[in-house]
Amino acid sequence: MPTKIVLGAQWGDEGKAKVVDYLTQDADIVVRYQGGANAGHTVVVGEETFIFHVIPSGIMHPDKTCVIGNGVVLDPLAFITEVDDLKSKGFTVEGRLFVSLSAHLVMPYHRELDLAAEESQGSGRLGTTGRGIGPCYRDKVERRYGIRVMDILDADHLRARMSEAVAAKNEILTKIYGREPLDTAAVVEEYLAYAARLRPFAADASVLLNEALDRGEEVLFEGAQGTLLDVDHGTYPYVTSSNTTAGGACTGSGVAPTRINEVIGVTKAYTTRVGNGPFPTELLDEVGERIRQVGHEFGATTGRSRRCGWFDSTILRLATRVNGLTSIALTRLDILDSFEELKLCTGYRCGDQVLEEFPADPRVLDKCEPIYETMAGWCAPTDGIRSYDALPANARAYIERIAELGRAPVSIVSVGPERDATIQVGS
Repeated sequence: MPTKIVLGAQWGDEGKAKVVDYLTQDADIVVRYQGGANAGHTVVVGEETFIFHVIPSGIMHPDKTCVIGNGVVLDPLAFITEVDDLKSKGFTVEGRLFVSLSAHLVMPYHRELDLAAEESQGSGRLGTTGRGIGPCYRDKVERRYGIRVMDILDADHLRARMSEAVAAKNEILTKIYGREPLDTAAVVEEYLAYAARLRPFAADASVLLNEALDRGEEVLFEGAQGTLLDVDHGTYPYVTSSNTTAGGACTGSGVAPTRINEVIGVTKAYTTRVGNGPFPTELLDEVGERIRQVGHEFGATTGRSRRCGWFDSTILRLATRVNGLTSIALTRLDILDSFEELKLCTGYRCGDQVLEEFPADPRVLDKCEPIYETMAGWCAPTDGIRSYDALPANARAYIERIAELGRAPVSIVSVGPERDATIQVGS
């Protein structure tokens, strides 16, 4: 009953999809358990690059099953678009791709409300992607207007539910934000058409997954975003609307925590984040711009340039603590190949205090300055290396220092976007 969770150990964009795609080779089922189409997971297979927003990254393996769990808020159009794109490229999904009946659906009014609310904040914007994720989760928690996959499979039930929901949302759109109301009949017909496409994929995901585990199959859980975007443990309020940490894999799939064997935290060899919010090691100079350009640090979902900085071990220690990381997958080591000198943040200085742990209070975080340790770079290409011992000595020293500071061993090192540009440490 081997199970693994792969999740982001920073602010997202760590390269989780590449790690998931690589580990899928030894798995039977891959599960997305939270988030929605605000996540962009990039997989490179041969000469082709695929960007997934809702379908698990393991779908590229033709003999594997993929499941979208109840913790995901599903944009049906994004899902259908990805299915059709896969089919056009010769991939079959029927019989091996499933969507939880209990997954909530992103509706047109969710996107409208997301954009309207963000625009109304002016300089106080959170930096949302505008995909309707937050408003959808809000409806789920408020328990009145949430619409699930199971609801759209019954046409009469859907019409009744959506008539009430659209009327309520139109009140907000028109009276608070001054926007045009949505056409209820048009929205209903749109989602009835989606229902016909979703029906073959709908399943009780919890039953499906637990039966697979009972048969001894290996299940791989794929997280979206990163630990510091977790709604409870991240840099609130600059977070996403779901639990991106390991506990979310259980609540978002219906698999008990006692059935989890490994938790792998994916972290870049440096640090990035997209959107607003604190970033202690951010580099607003030519070094930060150099990392951005060498690493092509632009969002897969939004295209926005990512903020870049040195590696922050306080973030990794937080990720190790709240997720129970059993190991680390270190990605994008090759991006640092040309740097003569590297810095690692070992902690923060706040006034006359030295902090080794990431502060929960954002007001404290705003006052923190990073404490750096300098290490020599390796100034040699690593993208063609496939064994740990063949890495330059300074690269190994950098990796081992990250493991020491992060309080978890490094099990995987990625030196390029391709599936085979991966080094398993200790094998």
